[in-house]
Amino acid sequence: MFRTIIILIMFIFTSTAYSSTKARIISQMKLTNNLSFNFIQTINNKRENGKCIISYPKKIFCQYDGPNKKIIVSNGKSLVIKIINSGSYYRYPLNKTPLEFLLNKEYLISKISDLEPRDIENKYINFRIFEKNNEINIFFDNKNSNLVGWQTEDIYQNLSITFISSVKKNQKIDNKIFLLPAYN
Repeated sequence: MFRTIIILIMFIFTSTAYSSTKARIISQMKLTNNLSFNFIQTINNKRENGKCIISYPKKIFCQYDGPNKKIIVSNGKSLVIKIINSGSYYRYPLNKTPLEFLLNKEYLISKISDLEPRDIENKYINFRIFEKNNEINIFFDNKNSNLVGWQTEDIYQNLSITFISSVKKNQKIDNKIFLLPAYN
């Protein structure tokens, strides 16, 4: 009997802690209109880094460092990957990429509300989302409930891990950065 009571108390404490953590994450997300951050992205053991701005809903602008000077931009409907050095670009419907979900704050809040968080080494909180043949792992800092990264498969079925840092919320941004290049 004593053992059952101890297990019940531990379960209630753990459930309360996760509920509190989940509520803090949702609260942080509701207050966030945009994010500016540095990133490190690893795809098939190839690392790239740069800076991004996310503006909810569904807009992103990323400038990659490195020799190709790649830019990724979404206006909420399409995603364009532009290679500055070669002048080439690729356009995809946003709804064919995992970014369709990652850039939709309301969708993420609704999913997080329904999911059980996973504690990773008492440092990160992870939510695993399955949607339209996509597995999306989204990570938050356990201490401040801020977004710290995500893991998805890219449009070519490559594992893509993105770690973000130096996050600034609700900065003044120029919405012109989300304009897509005209078709050639």
